[in-house]
Amino acid sequence: MSEQSPRVTAPPARSRVPSAPSRRSIAGFPNYAEAERAVDALSDRGFPVERVAIVGRELELVEQVTGRLDYPRAALRGAAGGAVTGALIGWLFGLLSWIVPLIGLLLLTVYGLVFGAVVGAILGLVVHALQGGRRDFSSATVMRPRTYELMVDEDVADDAVRTLGWS
Repeated sequence: MSEQSPRVTAPPARSRVPSAPSRRSIAGFPNYAEAERAVDALSDRGFPVERVAIVGRELELVEQVTGRLDYPRAALRGAAGGAVTGALIGWLFGLLSWIVPLIGLLLLTVYGLVFGAVVGAILGLVVHALQGGRRDFSSATVMRPRTYELMVDEDVADDAVRTLGWS
């Protein structure tokens, strides 16, 4: 028996992940509707729109205060969230009901809704009370860009400008 030395092989060469095509901005717009119209115009004229992107720039977070949050509103918000959760859980358990399936499904959904609303209202009140006056308002938050850019693959950017008639 002859001893053979173990074969050492190099790891396989990693294949390069294709990079995203480089893109160029051909226009800027103050709102999304105008950028969308430009892409629609390209599409109508037969331009390969899969090579186009609308990019939002300069994101800003806007929190619009919608009202004061007092104990009744905190209880109502908690009850609404709890009712939805309770009804969903009751419905799921109702699906597993083997005895009188339809009645069981409906009853468990209603019981879950009522129980969830009660528990949610209590939790809403407790959480509001524990905040001690901090954050006693309700709000809706949205993130939106200030401007929109029409980005096109570099190799067809000049065609896009010509197609839109901006040259």
